[in-house]
Amino acid sequence: MASRKAPGVRGADGAQEAGRVRRTPEAASGEPGVPEEPEALDVPSARSARPTPSAPSAPSAARGRGGKLPTLEEVAARAGVGRGTVSRVINGSPRVSERTKAAVEAAVAELGYVPNRAARALAANRADAIALVVPEPEERFFAEPYFSDIVSGVGEALAETGMQLLLTFAGGARERRRLAQYLAAHRADGALLVSVHADDPLPELLTQLGIPTVISGRRSAAEPLPAVDSDNAEGARTAVAHLLARGRRTIATITGRLEVYGAACRLDGYRQALTDAGQAPDGRLTAVADFTEDGGRRAMRELLTRRPDLDAVFAASDVMAAGARQTLRAAGRRIPDDVALIGFDDSAIARHMDPPLTSVRQPIEEMGRAMARLVLEEIATRPTGAATPPPQIVLPTELIVRASS
Repeated sequence: MASRKAPGVRGADGAQEAGRVRRTPEAASGEPGVPEEPEALDVPSARSARPTPSAPSAPSAARGRGGKLPTLEEVAARAGVGRGTVSRVINGSPRVSERTKAAVEAAVAELGYVPNRAARALAANRADAIALVVPEPEERFFAEPYFSDIVSGVGEALAETGMQLLLTFAGGARERRRLAQYLAAHRADGALLVSVHADDPLPELLTQLGIPTVISGRRSAAEPLPAVDSDNAEGARTAVAHLLARGRRTIATITGRLEVYGAACRLDGYRQALTDAGQAPDGRLTAVADFTEDGGRRAMRELLTRRPDLDAVFAASDVMAAGARQTLRAAGRRIPDDVALIGFDDSAIARHMDPPLTSVRQPIEEMGRAMARLVLEEIATRPTGAATPPPQIVLPTELIVRASS
């Protein structure tokens, strides 16, 4: 999905480029009826009220009346235009002539004017912030590379707009209540939900609050909210087909929690590959875990107890594959000689394992970027009341073959 700025989304200086049309006092300057951006409001500097006695005084040209920092009106007077025109130039509006823009920019540079971003956001009734909500324990967030890659992608996309990213955890009822109070107070313009369970009340809560929301990972095939996902079923099918092509015949799988739609899709892909090869899936070769390393260890012990003759394992995450490897080694099984092993995510864990882990790469950072772009579009179009089906973006996966298979 190509990166593009959504209509009405704030630019790098936080200004919204759509607004009311009215006749302004500077209409005589040849720019009547220009869409009016929220004006860059001036807040007196705390430092200007308490100057340091020993500090050298700033040049008088960089100060306004009474020694305070220059105001929007002073910039307008210096440039010979109206206040609204200065605001449009600062907000990056294209509806200003090059000559006027140059005059305003020269006045800004000469006076040392600095727009107050917080005041401008307040005037536009915007928080200039996006909340990234993780309904998981903090320890899981910091243990799994998936989350850091999502944050990286989201942050990269938001950096282009000047929006702030707020990270919050909402794993329990108390945290959800606090989050609801926080968002109800308009502390964020939109929300990104990561790792949402099928029965999690958070999406509906945010919908009731009227917060534009995008989900990472659909909760079902009929996800009602805008969502970004990877092709989990096809990624798993490709991984198991690779094992079959390498001559493995007793292939086990370690799944994540099956109430997570993505985990269920990966199990479906595993079963589909076996069916395509003429094998009936054996329930004894499936162990349910929880996307943690310890869960991978425990699930691998279960599988070895049930089917000690297994010769391959597809784990639904690299973290669980790392746990499975520990159990296999403790049991004297060599990888890949005795048991081939494949993970999912293609995280740093996969590259640094011994032997390096074959893994299904999902474009996690691109998923983060796509989520950020979607929520910005939702914010921009929400006031119009446009009724359109929620966008569902599914990104392709790729099998990265390494020594473990």
